[in-house]
Amino acid sequence: MKPHVIIIMADQLRCDVLGRGFTPNIDSIAEEGTSFRRAYCASPLCVPARGAFFTGTYPNRNGSLINPWEPADARYGDVRAGINHLYTIMEQDWDSIHSGKQHLFTEGGKPEDRVDSGTRWFSTEKSYKEFLNEAGKPMPGGPRFRTKAAEMVNGKVTRVSSYSNAETGQYEPGDMYYFDSYFTEKALEGLKSRNSEKPLLLNAMFLAPHPPLHIPEPWYGKVSTEDFRLPENVGMYYPRQSPLQMYNLTGIAGARYSREHWNEAWRVYLGLVGLLDHCVGRILEELKNQGIYEESLILFTSDHGEMLGSHGLFQKMCMYEESARVPLYIKFPKEFVPARKSYDQVVSHIDVLPTLCEYLHMESGNEMDGVSLMPLLKGEKVDEIGGLALIQYDGNGSRSNFQRCMVQGRYKLIVDLFKDETFYELYDLETDVQETNNLMFDREYDGIAKVMAERLTSHMKATGDLITLESFDGEGFRDRYERFPVL
Repeated sequence: MKPHVIIIMADQLRCDVLGRGFTPNIDSIAEEGTSFRRAYCASPLCVPARGAFFTGTYPNRNGSLINPWEPADARYGDVRAGINHLYTIMEQDWDSIHSGKQHLFTEGGKPEDRVDSGTRWFSTEKSYKEFLNEAGKPMPGGPRFRTKAAEMVNGKVTRVSSYSNAETGQYEPGDMYYFDSYFTEKALEGLKSRNSEKPLLLNAMFLAPHPPLHIPEPWYGKVSTEDFRLPENVGMYYPRQSPLQMYNLTGIAGARYSREHWNEAWRVYLGLVGLLDHCVGRILEELKNQGIYEESLILFTSDHGEMLGSHGLFQKMCMYEESARVPLYIKFPKEFVPARKSYDQVVSHIDVLPTLCEYLHMESGNEMDGVSLMPLLKGEKVDEIGGLALIQYDGNGSRSNFQRCMVQGRYKLIVDLFKDETFYELYDLETDVQETNNLMFDREYDGIAKVMAERLTSHMKATGDLITLESFDGEGFRDRYERFPVL
């Protein structure tokens, strides 16, 4: 029989909260398998991040660029017809089970709405709402946990939207009515009713630790402010980071909070991370109880990260490490042992599906942009795979703010665009992990920035990007921004 495959995806999980005592179950996946320390999402936003992860293609290529909340721009949230994804590739040969958040949007309807779907959809956000309605319980969150923000539709019309903020509180209905507790129960229900004559495919998609930071006990009071220390860049808006972030939700929501408030937000966020880890542990325990843990490929990741006050920003939607870098842990069945316990090469979420296809001997049915990491895992081409990640952001609920990014080796180039304005950031990730020193203001780095900008431009053209970049001009950039006072 083919291996069982379990995909566990968190939502908005920072890499730097793992391995610190809050996540023993998640950490065990890396300890018993391997980890990629420099893995990046293809877009730091839920829908396009998942579109890229599940298809092995860049957002430009598959068409899923934004969260399709604004009807006028909703078509930009769908993966184009004719592009296969993990479900369609695997659901005929595997007993395909899904439980949890489902933010993969496809042209013609969501995967769970397909009449020919071979996946059993044990829970989605829609079924969770129905569960709460039947129980007479409110959703976590509410007006206090949301902030109004201006959002442009296709760069032409401004709307006022409402998105989660960093307020905190205890969810009184209790743990059994919380998102991820419900998703876990449904995942376990699916596992216990699986078809034992076929290999298992479980997609367990959690909402945690995505806001609202309105969580139940015991998780709300689980973490003390004495249990952690805030990173130095939390609550800090650095003079030469992009001012265009203030047009985006990240700046609108994040700039209002003091470092003292971020301390409380971190406390509750880490409690939510603990809840996530507990849910993951229950799934791992059931796999062991059924005697299929050793024969399972278990992959843990997050769709993207969370700023949580770093750079004075909140949520994701930007290219800093806290937002764009993701955990990527893989435990293989016992007969395959990766060449290394961890890898420092830069890799992308779009490499995951090609890797699964090679290991599981599957055909994707269409071309993918990602490359298989199996040669790297086998120790055959350690220096030839990885080293480059290309990331894009095209707006949240509509096409509005745009960012493009390339991570190559030790350097990261970020291009931030709003209307007719372009701002560049260049960071050395080896010497400046928290990205506090924008090297674009040092002309000695113009050569590196120019090469990266040209390669990024070539990538955008090759993938059919809907926007274009101006020709790189380091001196012109500095002339524009050095004349303005630093606040």
